[in-house]
Amino acid sequence: MSGVLERTLGLLECLTVHPEGLPVGSIADKLNIPPSAAHRLLTELVQRGYVKQTRDQGDYALTTKLVAMVLDYMGAAGIVDFAQPVLDRLALETGEFIRLAVIDGDKLIWVARAQGARRGLRYDPDIDAVARLSCTSSGHAWLMTLSDEDALTLVTRQGFGVAQDYGPNAPTTAIRILELLGQARKRGYAMTHDMFGAGLSSMAVPIRRFGTVTVGSLSIAGPSVRLPPERLASLAPKFFEAAAEIAQASATSPLFATRRIISEAEAAK
Repeated sequence: MSGVLERTLGLLECLTVHPEGLPVGSIADKLNIPPSAAHRLLTELVQRGYVKQTRDQGDYALTTKLVAMVLDYMGAAGIVDFAQPVLDRLALETGEFIRLAVIDGDKLIWVARAQGARRGLRYDPDIDAVARLSCTSSGHAWLMTLSDEDALTLVTRQGFGVAQDYGPNAPTTAIRILELLGQARKRGYAMTHDMFGAGLSSMAVPIRRFGTVTVGSLSIAGPSVRLPPERLASLAPKFFEAAAEIAQASATSPLFATRRIISEAEAAK
């Protein structure tokens, strides 16, 4: 990847987690580049409509152009048509946060969500498209459909989530990951408590095209006080039905194209 492209992408990624904007000096510090280089990139992105200045000589922030591009892509890929209504229905029926993830190479990407909580405790996670495989039910729902070897390869490649960044029960060893995946396979669905975050519980089921090929996962998450294990177990059949519905409707969507895991040896070629 060229230096300019790498810096440009890094700048956009930096601004996605600072919607209020940042001064050019802070952006340069975060990217570890000279302020003059950051200013040149920002000027070009402003001209292209991806970045704006919040005021004269003020901070820089993303415009909605990237959001519009994502929405256009999701619409073209069929997510809005066939998946979002399913997520909205589940959110309404459960009163909790519902999320859809799809497999993209060796990553699991959250592509759609629906919030069902209207009052009281709400789980509204920060926008982070890539799921942490080691400590999310979405990740476990994918890993449970793989061999132990392939599952550990993916987790090791991405890295384990640690307690200070995630929840106190976030697994940090291969033995613990395999133990959790074994439990998930016996249940038929993945379930986490205090792993992705303290006081947070979640459950996810794999989305299997043709009943065998895993292309993503469908999850529910919320405060543990509202989602004890027995409630998650009672909701599992509803999620299996919804996952089958999405799998059947996704046949024409390029976003759900079957993607093979690339081994380290193949990736090195």
